[in-house]
Amino acid sequence: MADFTDLIARAVSPSMSREERDQVYTVVRQAVQRLQDREGLAGDDPRILLQRHLIEETIRDVEFDIVRFLTLRKIEQARAAQNAEYEAQFTEKP
Repeated sequence: MADFTDLIARAVSPSMSREERDQVYTVVRQAVQRLQDREGLAGDDPRILLQRHLIEETIRDVEFDIVRFLTLRKIEQARAAQNAEYEAQFTEKP
């Protein structure tokens, strides 16, 4: 499953909008559904249900990582702005 997580993580990026990422996730879900259909298992088969659960869990984890990355970037930008303001206030001007 780690390879699958890596595949999804490579397909999306923090620079993409949420809608764009949702489109990627939809394609992933459809691809997995086609693979499951080829296996010919019933829709309520525990293996199918587990795979679907793992897909949703993987998507959730990738989204969490993206949100964490964006949040840390905003914090760093705010810190840089605060430091610049502090320097401007307390640095002697010749």
